[in-house]
Parts: sequence; C-alpha cells; structure tokens
Amino acid sequence: VKSFPVYIPPLLWGKSGHLQTALYGKLGRVSAPHPSGIRKYLPMQDGATATFDLFEPLGEHLTGDEITMVICPGIGNHSEKHYIRTFVDYAQKEGYRCAVLNHLGALPTIELTSPRIFTYGCTWEFASMVGYIKRAYPHTQLIVVGFSLGGNIVCKFLGENRKNQERVLCCVSVCQGYSALRAQETFLQWDQFRRFYNFLMADNMKKIILSHRHKLFGESSFKMLDADVSRLFTATSLMQIDDNVMRKFHGHSSLKEYYEKESCVHYIHNINVPLLLVNSADDPLVHDSLLNIPRTLAGKKQNVIFALTLHGGHLGFFEGDVLFPQPLTWMDKVIVGYANAMCQWERQKPPCQSGPLSENSCVEAKV
Repeated sequence: VKSFPVYIPPLLWGKSGHLQTALYGKLGRVSAPHPSGIRKYLPMQDGATATFDLFEPLGEHLTGDEITMVICPGIGNHSEKHYIRTFVDYAQKEGYRCAVLNHLGALPTIELTSPRIFTYGCTWEFASMVGYIKRAYPHTQLIVVGFSLGGNIVCKFLGENRKNQERVLCCVSVCQGYSALRAQETFLQWDQFRRFYNFLMADNMKKIILSHRHKLFGESSFKMLDADVSRLFTATSLMQIDDNVMRKFHGHSSLKEYYEKESCVHYIHNINVPLLLVNSADDPLVHDSLLNIPRTLAGKKQNVIFALTLHGGHLGFFEGDVLFPQPLTWMDKVIVGYANAMCQWERQKPPCQSGPLSENSCVEAKV
C-alpha cells in the first residue's frame, strides 16, 4: 500500500482534540451533501426490524469491479448524520456502492418492533445487512468500514466467524476503543475532560432509550424493574446506563460480563483480511492505554496496519489552511484511498494468493 497522506490540521484550532471533537459533535461536517438512497427493512428472528440505507455508485470504480462498502456508524448514529453523508457522497463518486446501518432505535422516525435497541457489540443487525448485500449482489466484493462504536462492531463481526470474512477485501476501523472493560475506568477520569464527555454521551443515550420507553419497558417480554428505570433517569455515565439497562437486553449477569462479551478485543486477532486501524493521539474519548491493543496486534499480524495521528480528535480529522475547515476530511480520503489500494492489490496479486488455497500453492505456482 502506498503511504498515507500526511495529516495537516487547520492552523488556528486543528491541534486541539477537544475543538476537533466538538466541531464533529456539533456540526458533523461542513456543507454536508445529501446523497440519495433507498431505505431497506430487514426482519430479525427476535421480532426486531433492522434498517439500512443503500446508495448506488455515481461512477465506475477505478478497477471496473463491483465493490460495496458496508458501513457501521458510531454510537446512536445513522445514515442521516453529516459525517456519514459526507463520506458516502465521496465514496459514491469514487465508484462504491454504500450500505449504511441505522443503529436499532437511533432513527427517531423508525419505531422499534421488539423490546431491544442497539448495544456496544451486538453484531446481529450488521450481519443481517451484510447477508442481504451478499444475496442481492452475488458478484460484489465488500469493504467493511466502522466508525467509533461501529469499529468495535465490525471487527467483532469479522472475528466471530471466519465465514464473515468471505468476499471481504479489507476492513477499516476509525476511532474505536477496542475494550469496553478497560475503557470504563478511563471514562470516570477527569483528564482530557473524559468524565464530561461520558456525561454528554450518557445524556444522549438516555434520550434514545426513553424515546422508545413504551416498547422497551411496557411489554411483558422484557422485565425491567421500576427501580432500574428510575436509575436510568438519574444516570450520569454510560456505565450506569449499561449496568441498569443495556446489559439486560442480552441477559448478561454483570457489567463486567457485558463488556467482556461485547468487546472486539477478544475477536480481532481472528481477522485475516487486510485491516486498517486508525486512531488519534488527542482523541479525548479514547485513553492512550487502549492504543496498546492495536499497536500490539499490528506488531504480530502482517495484515494489520495501525495508523496513529498526533491530532484529529474523535472523528474530526478536519483539514483547512487557517480557520475554516474543508467539507472533506483526512479520514474520508484515507479510508477511500486504502480501499482503492486494496482493490487494486486484489486484482494484481498472483492467483495463488486468492482464496483459501493450500500453503504450498504459491510455491507450486512459481515452479
């Protein structure tokens, strides 16, 4: 793969991870486009209905092949978020079909059909979307992309079952934390104002849950104690919400068990397709200690690249000369650039490296 473009943040404010994160959180992106897609509804076995938006390519891919990006957004996010719209529009113009998962319960206009919403590491909805794409487009190959919490989900999905890696050319994860169990301790610390960000995310999570309170708590199929609902109203951290509500959707007996089972750190080593893990050193949500996970993985596995920028905040990576950021970010360009390189490499590599062939097949091909 050719080297990544150097990230140069805006001069006046770009070296502040807080300002980068705040701008992403408040605006998402500058002058976000409005890509036109089709919403798909997928019934799940437990009665839930997964939804995703499908966007067709706006041009031919540089390889001439049919490539689909399957995209998982961050916590409580969906296809209508500005940073997702900006990335999808750019990818479409580069010749990619895009399928964007809407996290269960995240879209305010879509009612739940079962007493369950998205969790930190549940891969059911993403797996359903990928399965649909593989059936509907039998000749397409896949690029897997995950942002923040979505990065955890896609890496866990690929590592859970080797079959999930079939027809996948590569995977890109941006700004995830890898281990919820290790992250929970850092989220209670005040350095980098992490405790404050925890409060803001918890408040947003409460709004999503309470917007579906009748479906989540009003049916006999899911038993939630009144005391747990009361604790939800007074919760000031994601850990309190996870312990009182989220872990119970999948029957976990404790918060520790929930975080252990839902974190990709226990599955990511099973990924054998090319994997790009992107983080920022000044991300106020991801503590530096968590970055030992991708750093160690990249040192052990040749298919893994760990890219760590000095600046960029959490899903910021804005570019611009002095004051005003450009609509397209460094993150958008790197993901598409890496995907393009992997697509070209797939076409140019010798046949012995394509598919599950024997260990001696390359040697045999050279004879």
